Parts: sequence; C-alpha cells; structure tokens
Amino acid sequence: MKSKIIILSLILTFGFIVTANAQGLQQNSISSVINAYRFYKDIRSISIQVPTVVEIPFAADFIERFDFAVLDKTTNSFEPHFFKQETLVNEIPVSLSTNSNTGSANRMIDKDTGTYADFLLPENTQGQVQITLTSVNPIISSILTILLDNNVALPTSVEIRAFVDGQNRIVVANRKMDQQTIRFPQTTSNRWQVLFSYGQPLRISELRLNQDNATKSSVRTIRFLAQPDHSYRIYFDPDRLVKVPVGEAGNLVSAQDILAIPTVLSQNNPNYIIADVDSDEVPDIRDNCVSIDNANQRDINHNGRGDVCDDFDQDSLINSKDNCPDNPNRDQKDADSDGIGDVCDKEESRITEHYPWIPWVGIGFAALVLIILLVLTARATYSAKQKNK
Repeated sequence: MKSKIIILSLILTFGFIVTANAQGLQQNSISSVINAYRFYKDIRSISIQVPTVVEIPFAADFIERFDFAVLDKTTNSFEPHFFKQETLVNEIPVSLSTNSNTGSANRMIDKDTGTYADFLLPENTQGQVQITLTSVNPIISSILTILLDNNVALPTSVEIRAFVDGQNRIVVANRKMDQQTIRFPQTTSNRWQVLFSYGQPLRISELRLNQDNATKSSVRTIRFLAQPDHSYRIYFDPDRLVKVPVGEAGNLVSAQDILAIPTVLSQNNPNYIIADVDSDEVPDIRDNCVSIDNANQRDINHNGRGDVCDDFDQDSLINSKDNCPDNPNRDQKDADSDGIGDVCDKEESRITEHYPWIPWVGIGFAALVLIILLVLTARATYSAKQKNK
C-alpha cells in the first residue's frame, strides 16, 4: 500500500512540475510578444451572446508600424486579426531612387514592413546613401518616418533637402539621428533628397514621407472574433517585427455581422521593453554595435562602429574576435594558446608562456616551505615552554 501511495505522489509531483513548466513557457512566450509593443487598447464588456466579429477603430492614433497583437485576457492566448485601412483618397504616387547600386530600393515604399532595402557598409569608413523621392505633383509634408529591419541601428546622421522654387533647400540640417520619426517645418516640393550616414550595415524596411495635402481616410480598424464574456487587450505599434502565435482564423475580411466598438482610449504599455538584442542597456536603434555587448559605446576612431565590432587591422575579423586586433593575422595563430596572436605576442619565448603550470608549482612549493617553517617554529616554542615548567 505504501509503495502505491509513493508512486501516486511521484506521478502527481511530476505532473505538477510539467504543468508549471508549460505555464511558465507559455507566459514567457506571451511576454516576448507584448514587450515589443508601445501601446494598447483594452476591450471589456462586449455585449454578445455568441462568437462575433468585432471592429475597433484606430484612425485617431499615430502609428509608425502597423503591426498588432490581440490578446484574449480570459484564456491568455493570442487571437487572429485583420487590419483594415482604406487607401488615401488622393495620395500622390511617389517614385524612389538612390545613389547606391542596391537592387532592392523600391522595397522602402512597398508598404510591407517584412521587406527591406540593404545598404552595405564600407570596410574602413562610414557609409552614405542619398535617397531621392520624386512625384509628379508637389507633396506638402512635415514628417519623415524610417522603419528598420530587426536588430539594426539607426543611421548615425540625417539631412533632408527639398527642391522649392528651383532651389535645393535644406529642410533638416545634418544632425544626429536618435529616433525613427523626423519632424520639420511644413514644406511643399515634388523632389526630396534624404542623406543618411551610417556606421553599421543599414536595412530600411519603409521610408514614409507623410502627405499633409492628401485627404485622409477615417477608416483604420482591427477586426477579430470575440467570445462572450471574454475581455481583450490589443497591442499595437511595436518597435520591431514580432511573430505572434495564433490559431486558425475565420473569415474576418467579410463585412457581414460585424459589431463596431466605439473609439477606445490608447494607453502606454508598461511592459514595453525597447529592442536591445545584446542586452547591454543601449537600445538597438542607438547602439553602435548592435549584436555585441558594449555598454560604454567606445568608438575611438569616430566612424560610427563601436570598437568591439570594428576591424582596426582590416583582416576581416572584428576586434572582439581578433587575438591581435592591431596587426593583420587572418590565421589567428597562437602557438602558446595564451589568447594573444603570435604576431603581437612579445612574451612568446618565455618558458612560462609555453608551460603556464610552472608559476603554480613555484607558488605551491613556497607555500609548503612556509607551512613547514610555521610547524617547526610552533614545535620549538612548545618544547621551550615544557622545559621551563
């Protein structure tokens, strides 16, 4: 009987551990999603008796990245959704060209945040790219937004020019770039030039010139299938691409039997954590070495690349992975395995370099001698006291 009780206890304990681990993994998965979003809207008390497609307006919100996550707070799981945005009534078509030889430039205006234009970085200097936006009719604008691929830093500087009355005028003087949205005095032009300087590989997914003279559509909504007596939280405007785990979706495109929800107040997401892939407490968009921890952001040659991911000796190995960062040595030869490449190891001939255990033998021998002397001294002292008694 006792053995059965023990076995049952073990089974219950094991089941509890497995369940707890599964819940922990689910919570971590949810956290990794919601941490990327800057804002949310809470949807509570939906008056429905059966599962119903609901529609929530987002027309009044300024959004940089049109990506969303709908969390069912009752089941703690994400729901499929459909984002609907009507095309601007008189949006002026824009064409784009660059002074770079990249063949992917038009991806910056394809309205797909999953694609990007890739600009290569020169070996020992900062990169520069000039992007020209042209239109048949003049565009009135005061905002430029740049969206990046994941784990990519912002350009180090930006300059914006516009052709006005036959002159190439500076709209934004060359300055450090510290955010994705750039605001400037309202300007009218049909030719805009944007000059980016960058110290790390640059991948731009979208480049948007806001058209103040376009008639804005008031229709921008999210649809999802809501369940009776459930509450929901809609996260939006993430700072990076996020894969949201969802199940099978119904036909959310259909306009039949939709319940329109009144405008809901947006709130800042307290769980938002700005993208920082190397966890050095410097956000990716402002990190001069995105993938390697360098909280000090040291950049001794001021080329926009942090020293740990720069390549001073041009041997195709970044400094943090180069055992001799100031002298070319692609083979990384290190005869004595001390972490210093042979070409810059000034102590290569020392016997302790070849036999690193020798100093420890010396230290151990010295310690042994010291212990013996202490024992002899203690014994002599003890003997002297016995004789004096």
